[in-house]
Amino acid sequence: MQYNKINNLLGWLCFVIASITYILTLEPSVSFWDCGEFISCAYRLQVSHQPGYPMFAMLGKVFSLLSLGNNAKVPFFTNCMAALASAATVMFLFWTITAMAKKLVANKQQVFNNAQIVVIMGAGLVGALAFTYTDTFWFSAVETIVFALSSLCIAVVFWAILKWEAHADEPGADKWIVLIAYVMGLSIGIHLLNLLTIPAIALVYYFRRYKNITIKSTLIAFLISIVILAFVQYGIRGYTIKFAAFFDLFFVNSLGLGFGSGAIVFFLLLIAIIVGGIIYSIRKNKPALNLAFLCIAFIYFGYGSFAYIPIRATANTNLNNSHPDNAFTLYGYLNRIQYGETPLLSGPYFDAQITDQVEGSTIYRKGEKKYEVAGKRIDYKYDHTTLFPRMYSTDPGDVGFYRGWGQIPEGQSPNFIDNLKWMASWQVYQMYFRYFLWNFAGRYNDKDGQQSTEKVDGNWTTGIFDSGRHLPKFVLDDPSYSPLYALPLLLGLTGLVYHVEKRKKDALIIMLLWFFTGIAIVLYVNQPSVQPRERDYSYVGSLYAFAIWIGLAVVAIADALRTKMNARTAAYIATAACLLLAPVLMAKQEWRGHDRSTKMTPHDMAYNYLISCPPNAILFTYGDNDTYSLWYDQEVENIRPDVRIVNLSLFSGDWYIRQMQKKMNASAPLPITMPYEKYKDGIRDVIYYSDAKIEGPVELKEVFDFITSDDKNMQGQSQGGSYVNYLPTKNFKLTVNADDVIKNKVISPEQKSKLADTMEWKFTSNYVTKDDLAMLDILAHNNWKRPICFAITVGSSNLIGLQPYLYKEGFVYHLMPLKADTANHDQLSKTNSLVMYDNMMNKFKYGNFKNARYLDPESTGMFYPVMMSTFLDLANNLYKEGHPDKALKVLHKCDAEMPENLYPYVDVAGRKLFLAQMAYDMGDTKLGNKFVSSIDNYITDLLDYNHHLLQDNASQVDTRDVQIGMQILNGMVNYTEEAHQTTLNKKFAAQLKDYGSKFAPILGQP
Repeated sequence: MQYNKINNLLGWLCFVIASITYILTLEPSVSFWDCGEFISCAYRLQVSHQPGYPMFAMLGKVFSLLSLGNNAKVPFFTNCMAALASAATVMFLFWTITAMAKKLVANKQQVFNNAQIVVIMGAGLVGALAFTYTDTFWFSAVETIVFALSSLCIAVVFWAILKWEAHADEPGADKWIVLIAYVMGLSIGIHLLNLLTIPAIALVYYFRRYKNITIKSTLIAFLISIVILAFVQYGIRGYTIKFAAFFDLFFVNSLGLGFGSGAIVFFLLLIAIIVGGIIYSIRKNKPALNLAFLCIAFIYFGYGSFAYIPIRATANTNLNNSHPDNAFTLYGYLNRIQYGETPLLSGPYFDAQITDQVEGSTIYRKGEKKYEVAGKRIDYKYDHTTLFPRMYSTDPGDVGFYRGWGQIPEGQSPNFIDNLKWMASWQVYQMYFRYFLWNFAGRYNDKDGQQSTEKVDGNWTTGIFDSGRHLPKFVLDDPSYSPLYALPLLLGLTGLVYHVEKRKKDALIIMLLWFFTGIAIVLYVNQPSVQPRERDYSYVGSLYAFAIWIGLAVVAIADALRTKMNARTAAYIATAACLLLAPVLMAKQEWRGHDRSTKMTPHDMAYNYLISCPPNAILFTYGDNDTYSLWYDQEVENIRPDVRIVNLSLFSGDWYIRQMQKKMNASAPLPITMPYEKYKDGIRDVIYYSDAKIEGPVELKEVFDFITSDDKNMQGQSQGGSYVNYLPTKNFKLTVNADDVIKNKVISPEQKSKLADTMEWKFTSNYVTKDDLAMLDILAHNNWKRPICFAITVGSSNLIGLQPYLYKEGFVYHLMPLKADTANHDQLSKTNSLVMYDNMMNKFKYGNFKNARYLDPESTGMFYPVMMSTFLDLANNLYKEGHPDKALKVLHKCDAEMPENLYPYVDVAGRKLFLAQMAYDMGDTKLGNKFVSSIDNYITDLLDYNHHLLQDNASQVDTRDVQIGMQILNGMVNYTEEAHQTTLNKKFAAQLKDYGSKFAPILGQP
């Protein structure tokens, strides 16, 4: 069969295999993190978080239509978009590898013998299918996330440059370059990772077009590629909008024209320049200039998808991040200005002190008829700076981590060597090479492992020496335990070495692709410290590059075998062996940890948040995983549209507060009384506390009126002499109108005797930010018309001291004006028990926790502990309040819905022990025994592992785990004794004695 036909058929075979893999393991509904936002924005064409993903949203909208009106199926089909895009990436990788392998095997031959065809196709199959089953790529392939489509863009442009290379001498070959430019432009509307292929693509062009290749000229070509990359990233993507903004400023503020007029004129001029350049290059017969202008034009064509952002922002969609309806806001949105700037080439050390500050550029905001000055950016001067700063964050948590990781004593300043050590050990190794080794050497589990290079959680492993490490069963039995014995890694290194030996130029191109989509990202992003989640998804392009070398290992091995046997046999053996050593092994080991087909936790946990809220509630959330999935449930499936979700991390934006003053879905506007002029950008960004020595608590409305007053008599003067508001007291009170509370059914008739006359609390911060200000406005003016709730995952600092009046009703704390329970030491364990009982027993969904084949780290590490605490608090309070029958039903519900042997942390085993104690106290010894037996299996497993560590490497023993484990074991002894469970009691007592002896050296026992 003709080479091209075989090549095409096997490429499509890779697509089919990858598609089947990803669709079989697809998450059936919404996933955690950004997926809920992306699905919501795609389904209703809304504006997602910075820097915007318009092309992704529009493609997602197309796939969402396949649900044919069944909104619960929307995420399945948008997830299918990621699956099919990932499968197409695998297909283009196959063709990329065969193009590279063909040059190694036969160079420019057009006719190939069977042995050569087998080797080339074998290389493509091995590399492409190995990449199919890499941990990181597979993770993004089964959920609605931008990285699947971004990977496809990388695959297409790199395949296209190889197509150009193969046909560069033919007329019209430069159409492939123009195609690359267009895909680059489109990719900006998906993710910026694709731009990092530019240096590799530029060198392909250079090596093919120029004959006299030298080290000097190659270096110059490389530097030119960096200039091109900077031009596209900063010139086309960034400064185009910035110039449009300043044109608009002139036309609006100076000429008195409408908003957008100047931007339109600028874009017309830009179009005229590009068209003029193309015409000039044709008339003057300048093909290089013509190609440059065509590429710029097609990048702009693709980049034009960003017109979606201001169009949809102007439409005032429900999700409308930053409300970028004008050029200035759009520029800040595209450049993620709200996230702050990261120093790259020069900046402070983490212990640097500010010595001076200077005004930077002017900040503009859109006013009623003109752009207004919102302030000036402030640039700080420091006493302790360095070139290439890596340890720069002054956040106390980051500072502590720097010192702990780098072993820098308190009071000692870091030096440049410390700076480079941090970069090498944490940023490069821990936050890149650890991920790289996950994919090609193997992985212990999918738990977060950013903070230790030695512990098991989140670390890489080949699996070769694991049998001698006495690993606990909860590690070995975890679906995400996937040792690969470093075989894919060894194949890739074999292919790399062979490639360098045989075709140095091609190897350099792949090396550049690997570097710029891997290490270069590390250096550019300059992560300050521990991240909210593992960031391996950012580096999938470098994994793609390495997979090329895995494929080329087939060529290397076949070449070596040819000395012992004929070429055809060598080709078949090399292909078969490499297929087994990489894709087959990887599929077998990785499948369990990527099969999300039975998991519903993101959808159902979000449902539980919403269903816990009373009608028309205001629900304050904070993090991604207690917000984005809720947005999906509301925006797509229309679950509880009466609840107004308020994300506190966004509530500091004037645009977000303004949105909250409007109707959304079935939710009325929030009771925020401030006019926009009182909180717009640059106004009351922060209000500092200055003690006015006021005795006793002050009515909240009076405090609010004082800190929002424009009367200079109610303001103080700053050091610069300007008048500013200040917070005069932290002691607040809210007088409770009993009629309002009863009329709005905030409490039940049975709770009327507990109703407080006033609520008194102490504000917990030294300053009021915009989110605090808006929340105080709501509290002062709501008059109990709408229930106010906080997600139970919101941090204590965001509760502004209201804990005495917060009662759990499921997954939310409900603000209730009941007399403060001063006897309760854990204020956040209080429950409105009967309401919560109804929610958890009759309304909650449990995400198939019990039977899911795989649960991701958010399900196990975040929501499983939350569920266990929720069951525990409800059962405990029902029992105390005289409802033992209901409390026992709660325990049985927990047993029915929660996995028996899932303990992400030893603390969770402690919570389950209290459930066992309650079961015993209520006479259900069978359930109590079941609980303690499952705890025992985990605790003994954990203690055995730490005992082996104590013998082999005492420094790695987790003393906290041992101490808590021993406390739990001691509790099991006591509770089984009290419950007269003699057999279990003897067993646990013997274990307690045995482990007490084993761990005596670290427990301080004689």
